[in-house]
Amino acid sequence: MHGRRSSQLCFAREVAQRLLAAGARECMLVGGFVRDHLLGVESKDVDVEVYGLGYDQIVGILASDYSVDLVGRSFGVVKVNNLIDINIPRRESKSGAGHKGFAIHPDPTMTPYEACARRDFTVNAMGMKFDGAIFDPFDGRKDLRRGILRATSPAFKDDPLRVLRGMQFAARFGFDMDETTVVMCREMVDEFQTLSQERVWQEWHKWAVKGRRPSKGLLLLERTGWLEKFPALAELKRTQQDPSWHPEGDVFVHTAHACDVAVEIAERESFDSQQRLVLLLAVLCHDIGKPLTTVRNDEDRWISPDHAERGMVLVEAFLNAMRAPSWVVEMVVPLVAEHMAMLAVPKGDVPSKRVVRRLSARLAPASIRLWAAVCEADASGRPPRPRKNPVAGWLAVADELALQEAQPQAILLGRHLISLGYEPGPKMGDMLKAAFEAQLDGEFQDVVEGLQWVKDHYPRPGS
Repeated sequence: MHGRRSSQLCFAREVAQRLLAAGARECMLVGGFVRDHLLGVESKDVDVEVYGLGYDQIVGILASDYSVDLVGRSFGVVKVNNLIDINIPRRESKSGAGHKGFAIHPDPTMTPYEACARRDFTVNAMGMKFDGAIFDPFDGRKDLRRGILRATSPAFKDDPLRVLRGMQFAARFGFDMDETTVVMCREMVDEFQTLSQERVWQEWHKWAVKGRRPSKGLLLLERTGWLEKFPALAELKRTQQDPSWHPEGDVFVHTAHACDVAVEIAERESFDSQQRLVLLLAVLCHDIGKPLTTVRNDEDRWISPDHAERGMVLVEAFLNAMRAPSWVVEMVVPLVAEHMAMLAVPKGDVPSKRVVRRLSARLAPASIRLWAAVCEADASGRPPRPRKNPVAGWLAVADELALQEAQPQAILLGRHLISLGYEPGPKMGDMLKAAFEAQLDGEFQDVVEGLQWVKDHYPRPGS
């Protein structure tokens, strides 16, 4: 173990020893930390479950020597030095519908078996003692080896958010779900409406940022019937494609393949978490306009004219409905709208600088580099057709213009026009817009040439 994880674990051991010396029956590492440890995956969160001590007792033991955050009192959680969480096992009783319909009662008298039984999946229902011994009452290790998500108990059905947790776990670890748990998920479909959209967004965020096989998450939604709760995605499943271009199948199948390719591109390009989030959501939504536009042409082939442009409104509504941050929506929408822009140039031709500058401006605030990743994922998500990058030439021109990551910046500003004697106001605003359009077309390259362009196109009386 390295870095932060190693220091967290050492600190957790130190705190656990303090609590055991003060009378705790047991202290165990629990939840995602244990799962990730057994998978050999680095875990950011370290949770220690403490048996036999109440909340106030734990705080009293630790507060003199550590920084103790008390905000989790109602859930029986104490954050220590902002490094680890100390949890008291808790009982949950169903008090209403949905994810929030629980009465929570921290109970230090619970046994480790009872505490594990309340967790969602068996792979998350394990504990690990500080000597490395694994407490595994529900065969979570076996399910880890098999790559199976299996509900720990029938109480799984008490919380509909667990279905979406299953979706992002499937994407992150490439797991499938056992049939009994799938049936439970199907029986919970109607409780989707009880989930807050903020929580829905959190699970999709994890799907995008952490998923190694995002297709697994999408296919789990389909298998459980929860895909229908995202109508824009469900319609992809009902939309056919020309098999000569898309031998893989319908639009949903293509999207799932393209999302897996997008992960590979993100890793190859060393995208950060924000870039990866935008890329995966753009690929997820890139063909969202096809259900509106797909028809058979005169040759009896499926075509989807203008689907990129028609998808803009749908993707915006889709992301806004799940409370995606506005900056995400602002970047994803133009990526979807422009993912067919390479067709403006004959196949094999290198685009002009003018075309690339204009594309970069239309993509703002997204970048040509992100756009190229969307286009490559789209083109490569069509097995068994070979993978390809149809916009390599576009990237080369963008690199020459220093526009892979940035958008064109206006050369002429208001102060330049004022220096020529023009007055600020609406007319100056129109002049600056026209000048920027001319700049994109390559009519001038610097301030001197730009000022001459203004003099030529907007001569002042008497000049």
